[in-house]
Amino acid sequence: MQSMTGFGSKELEVPPYGKITLELKSSNHKFLETVFHLPDGFLSLEDKIKKRIEVKIKRGRLTCAMAVAAAKTSRAFINKALLKNYIAALKKIKKDFVILDEITLSTLIHLPGVLYLETSSIPKQNVWPRIKLLVNGALDELVKTRQKEGKALLGYLKVRQEALKTNLVFIENRSKKAIREKLQTMATDEERTSFLKDTDITEEKERLAFHISNFKNKLSKRGAIGKELDFIAQEMQREANTLGAKTFDLGISARAVQIKSQIEKIREQVQNIE
Repeated sequence: MQSMTGFGSKELEVPPYGKITLELKSSNHKFLETVFHLPDGFLSLEDKIKKRIEVKIKRGRLTCAMAVAAAKTSRAFINKALLKNYIAALKKIKKDFVILDEITLSTLIHLPGVLYLETSSIPKQNVWPRIKLLVNGALDELVKTRQKEGKALLGYLKVRQEALKTNLVFIENRSKKAIREKLQTMATDEERTSFLKDTDITEEKERLAFHISNFKNKLSKRGAIGKELDFIAQEMQREANTLGAKTFDLGISARAVQIKSQIEKIREQVQNIE
């Protein structure tokens, strides 16, 4: 079982670019959504990186950020033609909107594509084998942190599932005794028949028992199970609500409230499971 929350990073020397660091952060999401923050010139690798991620991650909102610490031998160049276009566009904006701010060097060199390294002209596919190692390393670390949190969630959910089972056993035993005692206070068969019809929770108990057992079985399953667990928890909640509404006994009502509370806690946690 994996949580959808995790972090992984890896850095590697990738000639001729220098040291490249890749960070992967993941959080809760209904599906797999990947957001990339790649340096200029590395955008062509986005699809390749995404495919590597999809091999190991099935759900979650994942942010992939890459940073390049340029090698000392790299030389910086200015794209003069692009810079002239930027300056012309900025001057027109100043004139059209009566902006008094000066165009500064700091502003210009941070515009996309103005300043670049000589290595940026080297085809990125030539360094993909090294970048792939970087991605795989960060992914391995990300999966480990997700599995670690998933293990903790698994223990938590098992405790909640056992608590549901215990409460249901109490309700089963209590309902037999409560019905027997209540029937003894009734004078006619018609009254007893009406009472039994209105307060029969047999189906709800059986369905709830089935869902609790199914939930337990799914916990031992590998792969992406978060959606299945959430669906089962919704079904358990539906049966618990009906059971609580039909009961006439305070002891059973109290346990029904406990069951609903346990299910709410389960639903909160399964939202973070892949």
